[in-house]
Amino acid sequence: MNTTPNEHGITHLRHVDLAVPDFATQRTFYKDTWGLTEVGTDGELSYLAAEGSPEQYIVRLRRAAEKRLDLIAFGMDSTASVDAFAQTLAGRGVQLVGEPAALQTAGGGYGFRFFDIDGRTIEVSADVETRRHRPIEEREAIPVRLSHAVMNSTDIHRTRDFYAAVLGFRLTDTLYTPHMGQVMHFMRCNDWHHSLAIAHGPHPSVHHVSFEMRGIDEYLRGTGRVLQAGTKKIWGPGRHTAGDNTFTYFLDPSGNTMEYTTALETITTDEWHPTVYDVTQPGVQDQWGIADPFSEIVAKDSFNDPDRGVFVAPPV
Repeated sequence: MNTTPNEHGITHLRHVDLAVPDFATQRTFYKDTWGLTEVGTDGELSYLAAEGSPEQYIVRLRRAAEKRLDLIAFGMDSTASVDAFAQTLAGRGVQLVGEPAALQTAGGGYGFRFFDIDGRTIEVSADVETRRHRPIEEREAIPVRLSHAVMNSTDIHRTRDFYAAVLGFRLTDTLYTPHMGQVMHFMRCNDWHHSLAIAHGPHPSVHHVSFEMRGIDEYLRGTGRVLQAGTKKIWGPGRHTAGDNTFTYFLDPSGNTMEYTTALETITTDEWHPTVYDVTQPGVQDQWGIADPFSEIVAKDSFNDPDRGVFVAPPV
């Protein structure tokens, strides 16, 4: 496997936290349709876990008047790395939301939050309690874990450079179109092809959040269940070339794009050379050739609403 860890000790994607006006509807969607398990509530917060993941939760919902991304959370390998990283960020002029301290959310731990270059709140943490989890059974069509998060940016090269230079993420691959140039950068902090990707969009916002299924059969069964529940499908089923993973994209009740996926590629050598894929070429967006052709209509669904949380830290 990849022998070069993240230079700052960032290990993996922990959870994505969303604020939503339709809190009750979203809770029902993620529990009953999407297949997550609500493991706790705290006032107007809902913590949702994946049965196959040791993370305390992978999605946090917060009732709010306005829809927004509250934060993206990444794990770190030690509290010492958390402290050192806070000093590194401060020395580079990155705006910290708070100093490293004990976390007050489910699972506890030690960490801090800061704004990335687009104004998203990012949390890093270590020593978070793990959750009792279990292997997902054959034909059990529920998420195993959180796979990756993709964010829209008006300047994907600047955002890529921030995550590479400041957070130590590495570029894996890039998508390109002849008339728009480069439109998405895939970035990794561990062996997975990407834990984060940056997509070209008209404003900072959530592009999509992806959930790993047990295998192809469970991925397709889950896709069918979500379709039968009346959820709007944006695109899929299909299989990308960059990352080699399957995809079906849906809109949740708040208009955030969510993806079922499986079989995401892992990087097995340090000598990885990023590829720039022309998405207009057959098979690049969908190796199987069964998904509808990618179009501006598909892209527009994932532009999402302008994020109201830019450079505004969530209250919890």
